[in-house]
Amino acid sequence: MLNIFTLANGRLFQEEIESLEELSKFQPIWVDLESPSPEEKRWVKQYYGLSIPEDAMDEDIEESARFYEEDNGDLHIRSDFLIAGDDEPRAVRVAFILNLVNPSLKSHGVLFSIHDEDVPVFRLLRLRARRAPGLIEDAKEVLLKLFDADAEYSADTLEGIYDELEKVSKQVLAGDVTDALAGEVLGAIARQEDLNGRIRRNVMDTRRAVSFMMRSRMLTAEQFEESRQILRDIESLDNHTAFLFDKINFLMDATVGFININQNKIIKIFSVASVALLPPTLVASLYGMNFRHMPELEWGMGYPYALAVMAASALIPMWYFRRRGWLK
Repeated sequence: MLNIFTLANGRLFQEEIESLEELSKFQPIWVDLESPSPEEKRWVKQYYGLSIPEDAMDEDIEESARFYEEDNGDLHIRSDFLIAGDDEPRAVRVAFILNLVNPSLKSHGVLFSIHDEDVPVFRLLRLRARRAPGLIEDAKEVLLKLFDADAEYSADTLEGIYDELEKVSKQVLAGDVTDALAGEVLGAIARQEDLNGRIRRNVMDTRRAVSFMMRSRMLTAEQFEESRQILRDIESLDNHTAFLFDKINFLMDATVGFININQNKIIKIFSVASVALLPPTLVASLYGMNFRHMPELEWGMGYPYALAVMAASALIPMWYFRRRGWLK
């Protein structure tokens, strides 16, 4: 899909392009290629003179090749954007290309973005830019607003993690944590820990991209200050992810502690039972010896007497353990 965005009366308008002729009718500031076909790439190359690298969306690309400037002035930024709204949180690699120094090319002042699937941050920016006049002024502003929206999206996701951990905390700290409940809690904690880690990696990547834009001297004074504000927001998100990691570790330790308590209760029961059965075993062992001269062998009440002694030797320790509260 090839979408172009034009700026009119301070608002961003979207057009979906289905032919090369339609592409030539507009003067966009942003060209978004979502899972572009070879034909759509050919349109961009033919009209704008822009060649999209084959490895533009590769995830295993070298870190040093993610932020660079070509000889013709094209800036290349490859950044990850978080998708956290479904059961499988993941990062989507987006390649940005921006030419600001070569006015002889039709791509001058146009931001190109290439990605494999729709990104929530892109939808958020499109919605805001349609409703808020003057939000975006040029292609650089589009890129900055995308990173700003990415930081905000990460912040909203962190709030969701905190809410989920609060639910888990109530379950754990309420006591009486069964093994089944502990399994559910550990699964929930693991999911939130994974998402929190993805957010931390995402904001780190956003910080690197914004820092590259600031170092490239492509921003105006106002945009530079806006970039600094984005970095401050990211710094606060870093602190919040660290706080959530601490909370996750606490809940994990508490849950494992309750599991250990449940296991200790079971082991305690077995231990008490073993101790209570030792005296009857001793009595049975005594009367199981095959000595010729044992007074009770000829006694008519010897057998019931032995049974009574064994029962008493088992019940008395059990009564004592119960009185001390060791069976609870």
